[in-house]
Amino acid sequence: MEFTLLFAALTGAAAAWLGLRIWPDRLPERAFDQLIGASVTGLAVGRLAAMVDQGINPLTNPGELLIVRGGVATPIAALSFILFLGWTNRRQLSNLDALSPSILLGLAGWQAGCLWRGACLGTASDLPWAVAQPGSDITRHPVEIYAALLLVVGAILVSRLGWRPWLRSGAALTVASLARLATEPMRPSLDGGPVGWYLAGLLAGIGLIALGLLRHRQSATPT
Repeated sequence: MEFTLLFAALTGAAAAWLGLRIWPDRLPERAFDQLIGASVTGLAVGRLAAMVDQGINPLTNPGELLIVRGGVATPIAALSFILFLGWTNRRQLSNLDALSPSILLGLAGWQAGCLWRGACLGTASDLPWAVAQPGSDITRHPVEIYAALLLVVGAILVSRLGWRPWLRSGAALTVASLARLATEPMRPSLDGGPVGWYLAGLLAGIGLIALGLLRHRQSATPT
């Protein structure tokens, strides 16, 4: 792992840790350890998926697993992250609601880690805050900073939601998906990016919100 990527990961971890301190209500035990474990699991599974997609056999080339800069299947990594946390908290899934704002803040830190990697810029732009790469006269959107800011705002909004089951989790998934969908057109891409995955995440998030509201209404209805 190159140091710039490591610094970006540490920025994300630090942001998640800060979120746990800002929003400590109802957190499970060893909450930070859970987030780190889920992140490592997601990174490993995402890297494996990218290797298979690139035609690299993980069994015959195990060393390639450590070359994270060679590519990580982000949607698979995110799904693995969620499944790890779900399994860890399977006896009390409400823990996911408590963790949700900190997860969004951690994602914002990871996006802001583009500053370490020199990978913040997207498509060309003439906006006043657009930035040019070193040696270039073309100014570009700081698209990863846009995403980081959206996630920070989302974390704050999610933290202010009530404690209805699945409401915060669904809102966090919705925010993360919307942040990627909104900024994806400003990322240079030959195939448009994994928009289908982001749409699936958006629908899943909305579904969880609806489920939480429905359960709350049912529990509030007198029998």
